[in-house]
Amino acid sequence: MNKTHDNRAWFMVLPVLVLVAFSAVIPLMTVVNYSVQDSFGNNKFFWAGTEWFGEILTSPRFHDALWRNLLFSAIILAIEVPLGILVALAMPKKGIWVPVCLVLMALPLLIPWNVVGTIWQVFGRTDIGLLGHTLASLGIPYNYVQNSFDAWATLIVMDVWHWTSLVVLLCYAGLVSIPDAYYQAAKIDGASRLAVFRYIQLPKMGRVLLIAVLLRFMDSFMIYTEPFVVTGGGPGNSTTFLSIDLVKMAVGQFDLGPAAAMSLIYFLIILLLSWVFYTVMTNAGTDRPAPKGDA
Repeated sequence: MNKTHDNRAWFMVLPVLVLVAFSAVIPLMTVVNYSVQDSFGNNKFFWAGTEWFGEILTSPRFHDALWRNLLFSAIILAIEVPLGILVALAMPKKGIWVPVCLVLMALPLLIPWNVVGTIWQVFGRTDIGLLGHTLASLGIPYNYVQNSFDAWATLIVMDVWHWTSLVVLLCYAGLVSIPDAYYQAAKIDGASRLAVFRYIQLPKMGRVLLIAVLLRFMDSFMIYTEPFVVTGGGPGNSTTFLSIDLVKMAVGQFDLGPAAAMSLIYFLIILLLSWVFYTVMTNAGTDRPAPKGDA
């Protein structure tokens, strides 16, 4: 039986394509235009070619900020993904406590990023902040404004508090979608709790874990508001990530050409690493083909 295709359905997608063009494609082309030119004010531009790209790629300032971003994202993923899985496993699957737990998990996600930064900026102060004052009263030296380790610890704890709930909710959605027949079969076979997690729950959470890892990587790698509000990129340049360095270059120094080139390199790095994450995680669970000599 032949199916009829109605190409008029594309007109339903046309408004979305127009919106994406104005919100993404056109600004991107503007950035590309700035990245190959130089400006000396008065809206006069001069062709620079790939000069800015070479300058950014060989800049120690860019390399330092990139390694800070990679380290921060690696720490965040190493903490939030296992912690989110553990919390999702501990949450009730039935009963009156389910909506209570879901609401509590969703609360940190409802707070805007600048408010989160302001909360932790006050929370960590040694004079009026609960965390900073408590640590000081216990004799523990803590000052996120002057100590690089304290600044990093504050940002990591803040991000874990803010975004672990996203991983929890995604993992919980994957867990509740598993049919009870799987658990009944595992109980009949006498499978241990670890075996149930390894062979039933973890494979069924594969897709949602992929989404969680991709979202958390992209968000942590592009983080700007929270560290800017809490530490301002300091002390020194210890928490100056690529996003903060980019804003300093574009707004503070008004170097539009290098800033545009850096933003494109930044975008390509995120795109490449996201593709690597997606490829590795989607191929991790696939079975390897048997050798040709095997029966």
